[in-house]
Amino acid sequence: MFLSLLAAAAPASLTFEGGLSIAVVATVFATLMLRRSSPVELLFLSGLAVVTLAGAIPAKDALAGFASGPVLLIGALFAAAAGLQTTGAVDWIGGLLLGQAKTERQALRRLALATPISAFLINTPLVAMLAPVVIDWCRKNSVSPSRLMMPLSHLVILGGVCTVIGTSTTLVCNAQIAEVRDDVQQQYEAGEVTEQFLADVGDIRFFEITWVGVPIALAGVAYILFLAPRRLPNRTDLLEDFGDRRREYLVEMLVQPGCGLVGKTVEQAGLRQLPGLFLIEISRGEEVITPIAPGDLIYAHDRMVFTGVVGTIADLERIPGLVPAADITYESRPAERTRRHLAEAVLSRTSPINGRTVREANFRQLYNAAIVAVHRGGERLGTKIGDIRLQPGDTLLLQTRSGFVEAHRNSRDFYLVSQVGGSSARRHDRAPAAILLFVLLLAWLVATSVGAAGSTTAAWLSPNIRPIAGIAVVMAMIGARCLTLGQARAAIDLQVLITVAAAIGLGGALSHSGAAQWVANLVVNTVQLTPVPANVLPWVLLAAVYLLSMGMTEAITNAAVATIMIPISVGIAQQAGLSPRPFLMAVAIAASLSFATPVGYQTNLMVMGPGGYHPKDYLRVGGPLQLMIALIGIITIGLVWPLEGFDARG
Repeated sequence: MFLSLLAAAAPASLTFEGGLSIAVVATVFATLMLRRSSPVELLFLSGLAVVTLAGAIPAKDALAGFASGPVLLIGALFAAAAGLQTTGAVDWIGGLLLGQAKTERQALRRLALATPISAFLINTPLVAMLAPVVIDWCRKNSVSPSRLMMPLSHLVILGGVCTVIGTSTTLVCNAQIAEVRDDVQQQYEAGEVTEQFLADVGDIRFFEITWVGVPIALAGVAYILFLAPRRLPNRTDLLEDFGDRRREYLVEMLVQPGCGLVGKTVEQAGLRQLPGLFLIEISRGEEVITPIAPGDLIYAHDRMVFTGVVGTIADLERIPGLVPAADITYESRPAERTRRHLAEAVLSRTSPINGRTVREANFRQLYNAAIVAVHRGGERLGTKIGDIRLQPGDTLLLQTRSGFVEAHRNSRDFYLVSQVGGSSARRHDRAPAAILLFVLLLAWLVATSVGAAGSTTAAWLSPNIRPIAGIAVVMAMIGARCLTLGQARAAIDLQVLITVAAAIGLGGALSHSGAAQWVANLVVNTVQLTPVPANVLPWVLLAAVYLLSMGMTEAITNAAVATIMIPISVGIAQQAGLSPRPFLMAVAIAASLSFATPVGYQTNLMVMGPGGYHPKDYLRVGGPLQLMIALIGIITIGLVWPLEGFDARG
């Protein structure tokens, strides 16, 4: 029955190039679903090469995605977000986010504040920055990360659809809309579409998507707060990773004047809750305070002696104004501290510093590094770090320059030398500049949307200036020393950019070859052959576009779905005689929301390991959320952007 209906609905003509384009796209998608380990960018580049060589799309148009403004803006936003991370601005935001939450429910409610934040930050780097904050909170409060990591991903995804820069998917949609608009322009000049139809195929403006994004986000947040906790797993075995079985170091930290801890009690400073860390004593001039009470005040020039694991010691170093006391002359200034990293080294029997105290070792002159902390077997060292007499087998935690590990890996003075990951210092003194520049970028992007709606637009308010605005702000961050050129370069996810650019070319091949129009005709003809009242037909087509985009997003990558479905959705609207605007918004919304599988959205994959999740956990928690969001999305889109004509909003 279905096959006969499909045969009756199928359009008569499909060119060889169109058939090849459909076959290539289907092959790429099938490979992504069946071979999860396949390199995504290589698949899309290969597909783009095939359709270009076959003549389905001119070479110039095939490469247009690599110079697309939205793609360049995505790269700039990745780098700008790195500026917030390297200056510690995100650590500060994360601290404010979880605040003094003591219970899982309190933490979940506070995490809901990440939703409005993600409306203005691309959600992938935001999850990357907030995930360690959530994991640290779980360590401190003995809560399994499986209770919070998936909600973090889902909350950030929900916020991403509230503005056009909240997720890279909407920026990809804008890039593909620009490509499709060129074809629609030619159709308008040939008299095949109306001027209104051409006007409806335009960029998604900054707050235009907000009309649908906010209702979806509010409903999704309510679900996560009140229903999701009943469906989330509680993997208590993950708590074993937070135990004290890892080696402990003894470290002495100096409280500098102007440190944010000055004037606070030990408890207010949060020093009694750091995972795997114990505050042994505080030295204040001739006075030694031990044991430490929660109400003891912290003063400038205090020397605080801790014993703890390496990860938490790295966290201590990120607190502004708290520096290792073992060698305070070694790169204590903010600009210098960013150039060094933490490394671990095990002393050999032939080391020249065996038998000396840390204070006598003169380590900086010998190795251009400073001893931060010392670990000795299973023994908890109870003396000040400067008085520890070093022995063969001691593990030293060191402040080093980036080349230390390579220079001393084969040294006879050490049995083993390795770098500690994620230990780079923060430029806290540049955080205000980073925040100011990022806010300036947001304001500039909003202004380009407002300016685009006006009759006369200054050059710096043109929508085409957005990628230049992003690049200019990143350059200003580098000039203001918020991040280095190397850090900016490393923050740009080339896999994402290459995949998006190649996918834009594949979407263009569907449009140029007529394949998108053929698929659109097939969908419209199939719906028309079903017993659906004429007044309901536009809603059925809208639901079909939304659900098809949603289903494909759950199985494949969201950016690819957006680029492929944009030309198809415009073709469906043209074939049915409807406004293309609601169909474009349906693709943008559906491709930006993935909750039921770990592969549909990158942030879901990012929390899978730390949360200890299985694929069925995503379906159990995100499946009902996805269905609820789909219903709200379809209804709201059809009401905000009437199917019979475009209501200019945003």
